[in-house]
Amino acid sequence: MTSTELPAQLAEIREDFLALEQSDRLQLLLEFSNELPALPERYQDHPDLFERVVECQSPVFIVVEVDQDRAVHLYATAPAESPTTRGFASILAQGLDGLSIDEVLAVPDDFPQTIGLTQAVSPLRLRGMTAMLGRTKRQLRERAAALTA
Repeated sequence: MTSTELPAQLAEIREDFLALEQSDRLQLLLEFSNELPALPERYQDHPDLFERVVECQSPVFIVVEVDQDRAVHLYATAPAESPTTRGFASILAQGLDGLSIDEVLAVPDDFPQTIGLTQAVSPLRLRGMTAMLGRTKRQLRERAAALTA
């Protein structure tokens, strides 16, 4: 899957970032930070169900679900005082939501480097987003294997 073959919602997010001047991309990332979807009630009192993304400088936790229609849902927590990391989590939560298992697994591992933020944020922050995507795919492979077992 090339970047032009991204699922529609991820492609749209990527295009939104690339349409902006470098200086405005951080503002869009901040907007995503403010739009991180709330956790479903079933997760609010169960932090034990989440996996920490240790590569992130800030405490970020994710969990991936596959519903009865085999659609993927990513839920994440990240502190409001870490808007870059929270923004990345929001991009993935919104961009992957409702996709099929195969669509998520086909997202290029370098997707975080393709949205035009390589000059705006540190390489360490981009590595954190790449790690979020990697953990999402690993959890998804585990869930998919359990579905077929």
